[in-house]
Amino acid sequence: MELKTELRGMTKKELSSLMENLEEPNYRGSQIFNWIQAHCEDDLDKMHNLPKKLKEKMARQTLIAPLQIIREWKGNDGTRKFLLELFDGEKIESVFLKHRDHNTLCVSSQVGCSFQCKFCATGKMGLKRNLLPGEIVGQIHAISKITGCSIRNVVFMGMGEPLANLEAVVKSIEILGDPEGQNIGQRRITISTCGLIPEINKLAALEFQCVLAISLHAPNDDLRSKLVPINRKYPLEELLKACLNYFNASGRRISFEYALIEGINDSPEHAKQLGALLGRFPAHINILPANPISGGNIKGSGEEKIKRFVGILEANRLPVSVRKSRGQDIEAACGQLSTLEEEDKE
Repeated sequence: MELKTELRGMTKKELSSLMENLEEPNYRGSQIFNWIQAHCEDDLDKMHNLPKKLKEKMARQTLIAPLQIIREWKGNDGTRKFLLELFDGEKIESVFLKHRDHNTLCVSSQVGCSFQCKFCATGKMGLKRNLLPGEIVGQIHAISKITGCSIRNVVFMGMGEPLANLEAVVKSIEILGDPEGQNIGQRRITISTCGLIPEINKLAALEFQCVLAISLHAPNDDLRSKLVPINRKYPLEELLKACLNYFNASGRRISFEYALIEGINDSPEHAKQLGALLGRFPAHINILPANPISGGNIKGSGEEKIKRFVGILEANRLPVSVRKSRGQDIEAACGQLSTLEEEDKE
C-alpha cells in the first residue's frame, strides 16, 4: 500500500512542487497552504476554490494528519492545558497562555524527553519519538480553533528538547512564519534548550532571529551536571561560547532560565557565582521558583530567598526578571508537563 503525502508539514514551496507532480498549476500549492496554515482547515471538501477533480486526486494521494484534543484543564489564573493525541496514538501536552494584549502557546517538540533534568516531569517519560513538523504546527491550529483566539507568540518550552529535533523545529518555524499562513515571525518565537552546543551553532549558522532560552539552573559545572546531566558532555564554558556565537549571528541577547530550588541552588553564594558567570554576557536572566513534579522531591524557593537572590544579581547590574509561575494548579507550569498517569490528573 502506497503511503500518502502529509500536507500540514509542507512548506508553500513544497506544496507547489507537489501540485506540479500531480500535473496541476503550481499556484494551487499556495491556495492549499493558505487553507491549511492560515485557516487551520483539515477538510479538503471545505477548500471551496479547489476543483473537485483536484480534491479527489488529493484524497487518494495525500492526507492531513489528525491531531485531536482529547482533554483540557483550566487553571485558576486563566492558563489552559491541552492533551492532544497524534495519528499513532501517542500523546503530548500544550499550554495556552492568555496575556493582556496577546496570546502565547507553549508547544511540544517530542513525545517525552531523553535528557532527564532533575526538576522536569517530562524526562521521567523517556523519549518515545520526535514530533513531525506538521504535528508541531498542528498544535497551533488545534488550539487556535478550540479557543477562538489567534496565537501571536510561540515558545518551544513544552515536552521534549527542541534542538534534539532540530530539523522538524526549523521547518515548523519556516511554516509558521509564512505571511500566507500564521505569519508568526521568528522574533516572536522562543526556543528553549538544555544546552546542545552543535545545534545552537547550527541555529547561529542559519542566522535565526528566535529568542534562545538556555535552561541554566546552576552557576557552576558541578551543580549543573547534577541538575542538568547534559552538562557533563557540554560544560558551561563551552555552552557560553556557543551562546555568544548565536548572539553575534543574531544580535539577540540570550535568555537564561534559572529555577530556584530550595536548599539546592538558591544561596547567596550561588547568586554571586551566577553574577560572575554572566556579568559581562549579553544576557537576560529569568528567575522563577521551581515547580513541584509528580514523584519528585523538588521544592521551589520561598519569596524571601527569591528576593535575596535577585537583589544580589541586581547589585551586579545584571538584567533580571522574576517570572511568575502560571498553571501550577493544573500541572501546566515549567517542568510539569507529562502524559504519564493521565487518569490521575483532574
